[in-house]
Amino acid sequence: MSGWSPAGFSTLAELETAASKRVLDHVWAYIQGGAGEERTLRSNRSAFERWSLLPRLLRDVSAIDTTTTLLDSSAATPVFVSPMAYAGQVHPEGELGIARAAAREGVVAAYSTLSSFSLEEIAVASGKGARWFQLYLQPDFEVSRRLVERAERAGYAALVVTVDTPVLGVRDRQAQGGFAIDSSVPIGNGTDVVTPPRSPELQGRIYRLRSEAESTWEVLDELRRVSKLPLIVKGILTPEDAELAVQHGARAVLVSNHGGRQLDGVPATLDVLPQVAQAVGSRAEVYLDGGVRRGSDVLVALALGARAVGVGRPVFWALAVGGGEGVAQYFSLLNTEIATALALSGRATLKDVDRTLVRKGVEEPDSTKG
Repeated sequence: MSGWSPAGFSTLAELETAASKRVLDHVWAYIQGGAGEERTLRSNRSAFERWSLLPRLLRDVSAIDTTTTLLDSSAATPVFVSPMAYAGQVHPEGELGIARAAAREGVVAAYSTLSSFSLEEIAVASGKGARWFQLYLQPDFEVSRRLVERAERAGYAALVVTVDTPVLGVRDRQAQGGFAIDSSVPIGNGTDVVTPPRSPELQGRIYRLRSEAESTWEVLDELRRVSKLPLIVKGILTPEDAELAVQHGARAVLVSNHGGRQLDGVPATLDVLPQVAQAVGSRAEVYLDGGVRRGSDVLVALALGARAVGVGRPVFWALAVGGGEGVAQYFSLLNTEIATALALSGRATLKDVDRTLVRKGVEEPDSTKG
């Protein structure tokens, strides 16, 4: 197509279509799929469509500033990379390509326990870029402890503890697509890390994936005893659990339903964000992922209480299309959209974004009035 960049896309709208042509069908089913009948997967996206932006006009927006801080890290944009497993199945550069791109564009990125490359290799690729390590709790806490200590030594700035995966969700599309972990793609963080089964016949069955099935909130206290890394608790959907996370030392909570990949039928993350932000937003930073696609989506989430939003699938799309260069282009396009949306909304900085920017729904015109 004329006008496409070397990465294979020139707009965010083209990205998903371009990616679908670059990966094997079973990998695409893994990237795109959700749990069950994918009600939550669809809701994550449709939730954004229920909000309208209310721009203010004739304000000085000659100097737009999208920079922010996430915990102790500076960021060029209020967007971070949500942790995703098995990037090596999407593109040979895997997490290394994501790390180089994120560092180049000033984007904070979280990397999964189940990365295709080791957390140390990712740290080298990231260089001075801000990075978080996502922890899946392991059956043996000593394995979790060693992972956390490695992350601390390798310069990761925070620990993202995923708490919504006591067992793996029933993922129909993934199972029907025959996805299994390619034996040629290593789990970069070592053989003692518990992984999902590699056989496609076992995908989608309920089984004890990690020790989350036995863990309680006290595991956060244990992690704080073995590491000084600030805790971000991922998987929060209720104010009550957000409150418990903060009570056990979390400095941030990530409102997330695992991209609709765990329990089908839970609410869209955007729908519960305001309640979580109201409950703990003065004591902990609040983040959101799930369904974020465009710059205007980012502003809606920020207006409803998020400090930043995570993106997952679009990063994999960009990786599939153009490797690390594709991911860098995606970040550049997204931040351009954020800056444009800020200007058109009459807001020059992220601090100017508040609840007055958004309204729920679109009012129908009153036909009784002339």
